[in-house]
Amino acid sequence: MKRIGFITLAVMMIMVTAPFSVFADSHADAIAVFKTSPVVMPFFETAYAYAVFPTVGKGAFFVGAVYGKGKVYRGGTATGTATLSKMTIGPQVGGQAFREIIFFEDQRAYDEFTRGAFEFDANASAVAITAGIQAQAGSMGLSANASLTPSNGKQADTKYRKGVAVFVHIKGGLMLEAAVGGQLITFEPYQ
Repeated sequence: MKRIGFITLAVMMIMVTAPFSVFADSHADAIAVFKTSPVVMPFFETAYAYAVFPTVGKGAFFVGAVYGKGKVYRGGTATGTATLSKMTIGPQVGGQAFREIIFFEDQRAYDEFTRGAFEFDANASAVAITAGIQAQAGSMGLSANASLTPSNGKQADTKYRKGVAVFVHIKGGLMLEAAVGGQLITFEPYQ
């Protein structure tokens, strides 16, 4: 029960700091945004499946929370819904809304994700496709408009890591980190 309360508080903090328009987004809109990136587009062509979260809310004031709802697609068809959540404790403050997409390289990675509850390891990071966002390369390879930190100018690599590749697109707000490590995702298949 405490987890739900913290998530609700964090999402409310984000809603106060970001304009309402950052929350109005469909799955099709989010997919279209990711397809405009020359770095992300090849993943749509080669991935076995993917999960897309049109809006993930992230907020913190020492205790942080992340929450988002999405859909999982295989072969262009939605196979179920996914809920993303994360709790953190420590020095942090801010709120942010972003889109997130997770690509699955093969059936093994997809099956692992859709077994019920999936959690990224603590070191997992996403590649940000918005310039100037701090993002460690949790997936290694090419990049466009994605840097390791806003100040170093080094390009983030993009390729699969442990069968998954994760990208985020910032919609609004300000937060001092872009890690996806520790995100817990639950999957509900369509009947």
